[in-house]
Amino acid sequence: MKIIFHKASERGYVNHGWLTARHSFSFAGYYNPQKMHFGLLCVLNDDIVAPGMGFGTHPHDNMEIVTIPLKGALEHRDSMGNTGVIHPNEIQAMSAGSGITHSEYNHSKIEDVNLLQIWVFPKERNIAPRYDQRVFSEEEKKERFKTVVAPVKANDVMWINQDAYFSIGKFKPDSTVDYTIQHKGNGAYIFLIDGEAVIENLNLQKRDALGIWDTDKFKIQITKEAEVLIIDVPMK
Repeated sequence: MKIIFHKASERGYVNHGWLTARHSFSFAGYYNPQKMHFGLLCVLNDDIVAPGMGFGTHPHDNMEIVTIPLKGALEHRDSMGNTGVIHPNEIQAMSAGSGITHSEYNHSKIEDVNLLQIWVFPKERNIAPRYDQRVFSEEEKKERFKTVVAPVKANDVMWINQDAYFSIGKFKPDSTVDYTIQHKGNGAYIFLIDGEAVIENLNLQKRDALGIWDTDKFKIQITKEAEVLIIDVPMK
């Protein structure tokens, strides 16, 4: 088993006034040669966007993009004709494929929106761009890991163009949960959205992350009520 520990306080940070962002990996003006990616996971941004503000229309290609709102509402428009608003307990998955443009704005004029935006390198390049948005209830994630993104086309998950799996769980304190790697050769990037946990004798606080690979499974001890995101991703 190999492990890398990324403390929340050591993430990249930028404040543009309308946007404050913390970067788990090198992104835009933040560069850290020790934090380029974890396997094929290359971006995990923790963004807070001011009311009525956002990212104007911009292009993407050949990237799998997953957006997870934590608080507030995010408005989306893209060149495929998709428009909508995503809220907490909803997840957006998009294959940029051969190329798209899109914009993202805080839908509210009075409240911040806090979101995680996550990029994974694709398995196949230049596929037809694709957009999906789904609701996953609190009950589905209660005391268990619910897989919300996977490389399969099914009614209870969102499809991704990569052998990657995103799972989210919400757990009570003083509980232990097992996690088994879902694809041979993958590693797991565990991101503690909230709460406290112990993994392999390391204490994780809110927004800390731990990368684990060269293993088939591991245990997570929940020490304070926690919400946990696991990105199960190819290491090469």
